[in-house]
Amino acid sequence: MRFAGVDLKEPKVMGVINVSPESFYKGSVKNSEKELVETVLRMVEEGASFIDIGAKSTAPYLETQISVEEEIRRAVWAVSTVRDYVDVPISIDTTNSRVAEEAVRAGADVINDVTGFKGDGRMAEVAGEYGIPVVLCAHTRNINLKDPVRTAISALQESLVIAREHGIEEVAIDPAIGFLRPEWPPWYEWDSRILANLNMLKIFGKPILVGVSRKSFIGAITGRKAEERLAGSLAATAVAVFNGANIIRAHDVRETVDAVKVAGFMGRLRG
Repeated sequence: MRFAGVDLKEPKVMGVINVSPESFYKGSVKNSEKELVETVLRMVEEGASFIDIGAKSTAPYLETQISVEEEIRRAVWAVSTVRDYVDVPISIDTTNSRVAEEAVRAGADVINDVTGFKGDGRMAEVAGEYGIPVVLCAHTRNINLKDPVRTAISALQESLVIAREHGIEEVAIDPAIGFLRPEWPPWYEWDSRILANLNMLKIFGKPILVGVSRKSFIGAITGRKAEERLAGSLAATAVAVFNGANIIRAHDVRETVDAVKVAGFMGRLRG
């Protein structure tokens, strides 16, 4: 299995870089070219196989209203800067087709859409037109409170239909940890149930990408702030990889690479 030219025989890590001051984890935010370049070079040296760039926070519980023009400015600056220094695939994390298109023109290799092609109706057109791989999240308003995994599967099925209609075959699926936030069961139980049963997403035959790094469900379980959630993130990473994740999206690359290697090794030995 491959994605964006990367062999996924063993699980890989996607390093997260944000150029959005409003992002929930301030440690991921890079505002200067020097800081941006140093971070991306370090991430690749530490073992990141992909770099994911976000120019606007997509966390569902934050107020992140910025103009499309500002998001484009941030995204193009970050992608074009990073492109000059690394050869690994660059993903643009956005829900806006204009931002995605400008980022692709600036050198992005992958579109990461947390709405799963259900937010901006033109996003699938852009991805199809440029023939670019995509990450599609399980996005839905039809939440089955009794079954988090089935809800994610149903949402992903809908997104994959949209992708096929636009001739897009190279897709990684993301169960949207942290984005589906029902009132009941508690969101941290919802996310945990999905991770514990992640292998059910293998029915699609697509690479499974999971982002758990420092997210709020870890804070709810441990009682720790985002800056203190590394250990919890690594535990969740190990669970995800053991249960079939192919790509782990993370802020802390060096530590995550080690967790992925150990969990992946043990997963391969499972009888």
